[in-house]
Amino acid sequence: MKTLIVFSLTVFSLVSFAQTETWKDHTKDIDSRVQDLLSRMTVEEKCTQMLNHSDAIPRLGIEQYNWWNEALHGVARSGKATVFPQAIGLGATFDEDLMFRIGTAVSDEARAINNDLRESGKPYIQYMGLTFWSPNVNLFRDARWGRGQETFGEDPYLTGLMGSAFIKGMQGDHPKYLKTGTCAKHYVVHSGPEGERHVFNAVADKQDMYESYLPAFKACVDAGVESIMCAYNRTNDEPCCGSEYLLQDILRDEWGFKGHILSDCWALLDFHTGHMVTDNMVESAAMALKAGVNLNCGDTYDSLFVAYQRGMVTEKEIDENLAILLRTRFRLGLFDPPSENPYTQIPLSVIRSPEHQDLAYEAALKSIVLLQNKNNVLPLRKDLGFIYMCGPLAGDQMALVGNYNGLSPDMTNFVEGIVEQTSHSTRVQYRPGTLLANTPRNEIDWYSELAREADATLVFLGYTQRLEGEEGEAMASPTKGDNFEMKLPENQLVMLRKLAEGHDKPIITVISAGSPVDLREIRELSDAIIYAWYPGEKGGKAFADIVFGNESPSGRLPISFPIDVNQLPDFSNYDMQGRTYRYADDNIMYPFGYGLGYSDFAYNELMIPDKQVQKGDSVEISFSITNIGDYDTDEVVQVYLRKTDAPQWAPNMELIRSFRLSLQQGQSRSQTFFVQPEQMELYNVKGEKVLLTGEYEVIVANRAPVKGTDHDKTSKYLITSFMVE
Repeated sequence: MKTLIVFSLTVFSLVSFAQTETWKDHTKDIDSRVQDLLSRMTVEEKCTQMLNHSDAIPRLGIEQYNWWNEALHGVARSGKATVFPQAIGLGATFDEDLMFRIGTAVSDEARAINNDLRESGKPYIQYMGLTFWSPNVNLFRDARWGRGQETFGEDPYLTGLMGSAFIKGMQGDHPKYLKTGTCAKHYVVHSGPEGERHVFNAVADKQDMYESYLPAFKACVDAGVESIMCAYNRTNDEPCCGSEYLLQDILRDEWGFKGHILSDCWALLDFHTGHMVTDNMVESAAMALKAGVNLNCGDTYDSLFVAYQRGMVTEKEIDENLAILLRTRFRLGLFDPPSENPYTQIPLSVIRSPEHQDLAYEAALKSIVLLQNKNNVLPLRKDLGFIYMCGPLAGDQMALVGNYNGLSPDMTNFVEGIVEQTSHSTRVQYRPGTLLANTPRNEIDWYSELAREADATLVFLGYTQRLEGEEGEAMASPTKGDNFEMKLPENQLVMLRKLAEGHDKPIITVISAGSPVDLREIRELSDAIIYAWYPGEKGGKAFADIVFGNESPSGRLPISFPIDVNQLPDFSNYDMQGRTYRYADDNIMYPFGYGLGYSDFAYNELMIPDKQVQKGDSVEISFSITNIGDYDTDEVVQVYLRKTDAPQWAPNMELIRSFRLSLQQGQSRSQTFFVQPEQMELYNVKGEKVLLTGEYEVIVANRAPVKGTDHDKTSKYLITSFMVE
C-alpha cells in the first residue's frame, strides 16, 4: 500500500508540474519564467538555443527563432522597407532627434513585417525577426577603412550620441516589452584593415581604449542596448569573443551590462583558424562560453554539447549564459499572447508610409555636405538652357544605398531628382561617360564635348558597395573593401580631367561614397563639390532641392578628410596619435564638422558667468547666433573643449556638445548649456580618469578648429576659458 501511495503522489506531482508551467505565465516575473523554462530543457536542447538559428523544441511548444536581422539604415535584407541614408550620412546630420525618429520608424516597420509573418503562420526566418544587429559604433579612425561607412564617424561623443538615440527609438519605451532588440557592434577596436579582420591583433593602450575606443559602447550600454557583438579580431592579444577582460571585467562588472553578448558571424572559428588560441571547434566553443558569449552567430556552438560531454563546460555555465539570452526573447514577448503586447498590433500600413518617406527625405537633406562652392556657382537656376549630367553613378541605384541596405520600390536617383525639377524649356542630357572602375573598351569621347556646350555640368563620381565595404560584399575591390590609396578609380579622374579641358562653364562634382577620398585634384578641376554619401531612397530628390536652391545644404563632415594618405599612420597601427581631429596636428584638408551652406551666420556673446570653478563643479556657458544670410536653414553649432597646456597624451580637443539650430533669415537665438565635470576629465596612460586643474578653453564653432584650416573665410569661432582650481 505504501508503494501505491508514493506512486500516486508522484503521478500527481508530475501532473501538477505540467499544469503550472511558469514560463508560459505572462503575469510572472521574467527571472522566474527563465528559470522554469531552463529546468524543463535537456542540456542538449539548451545548446541548440545558443546559435543564431535557434531550433524549435516541439515537446515544449517552443518555435524556432533566427536572431540574425539587419537594420543599419532601415530594415535590411527583408521585405520592402524605407531606405534611409547610410550610417555615415546619418552621422553627418549631427541630429540626435532625427536619429531617434529614424529608429522609431525602422522598428515600426520591423514589427509590422514580423507581425505579418506571425499572423501568416510562417516560422521566424532570418532577416524577418526582431533582434537587429545595429548600430555599428566602431570609431572610423582611419579614412582607408571601407566599412567605416557603417559608422557615425570618427568622434566618440557623436558616435555615442547617435547610437544611443537609434537604440532608444528602436527598442521603444514600454515598461515590459521591447519593440525590437538592438546590438552595438563590433566590440572592440575593430576598424580595419578589412582583409585582416580574422587574424589581426589590435594593440591599444588603456588611454586610447578608454578615451577613444570604448566610450561609444559605454554610451550604448547606458542607453539600454539589448546586446553587444564581440568582434573578429584580437584586442591586446586576446580574441574579443574570448576575452574575460573585455566581456566580464569591463562590460559586465564595470559597466553593469545586463543584456546578451553575441559573436560576430563565424568569429569563433577564428579562435582555431586565425588566432590559433585553440586547436579545434570544441575548444573554441568552450572558450567562448566561459568568456561569456551567450549567442554564437555561426556553427561553433554546434560543438557545445560535445564540450559539455567532455567536461570542458558545466551545465551551470550553460544555464547562466542561456538564461541571459532567453531574457531577450521574453522581453520581446515571443512567449506571450500577442494581445498582451501593444507592438504586435503595428500594421503593415506603416511600411513606407508617407511619414516615413518624408523622414527619409529629411535625413537625406540634412546629410548632404557642400565642400566647395567657388564664386557661388550653386545654387543653379532651374531654367538654364542646357544642364548636362554624366558619370557612372548619376543613374545608379547602388549609389544611394551603401551596404546592409533594404530595398524600396520608389528609389529616386540623382538623374531623376534633377529632371523632375528642371523647366520644360531646359535641355537635359545624361550619359555615363565611363564605367565605375574600368576603362571603357570603346574610348570614343562624346561626353566631354557635351560638357563644353552645357551651361552647367554635374559629374557623379565615387564608389558603391562593389568597391568599398565589407570583405565579402566589395566584389570589385582588390583590397577586400578598403581603399588603401584613398583615391577614386583612375578612369573616373580621367573623365573629370577631360571635362575640365578648355571649359569655362561650371563643373559640379558630386561624390557618392562612404569614406573620404583624396580631393586635391578634384578641388582644382571642380567649381563645386558635393559629398552625397549614400543618401537613401530620397537622395535624388534631396540632392536636387539643394542644387536648385530650394534648400540650403546643412550636412557636416563626421570624419576629417586627410590631405595625403601617405602621411597617415600605418593602417594596422591602432595608436590614436596622428589620427582624427582629436590627435592630428596637420594633414587635414577638410576638418571634422566642416560643411558649407547658402546662408551665413554670426556667432556672438560667448559668456561664462563664473570663470573660476572648483573641481566637481559644472560650468554655465551661453552664446548667441544670428542667421545673417538669405536662406531659412539649419546651422550645426559645435562645442569643443581643450585643456590648455595639456599633457602630451591628451587629445588636442574634444567635441562635448552640438546643436542643430533651425533659423529663419534674420533670426537670432541664444543657447545656454553646462560643461559637466565628467566632460573635463581625461584618461591618463593607465586608463585612470583624471580631472586636471588649470585653464580650459571652450570653443563654439562651425567646425573643428584644426591647425591649417583656420584660413577658410567661412570658419566661425568663439573662444573663451575658465579655470578649475
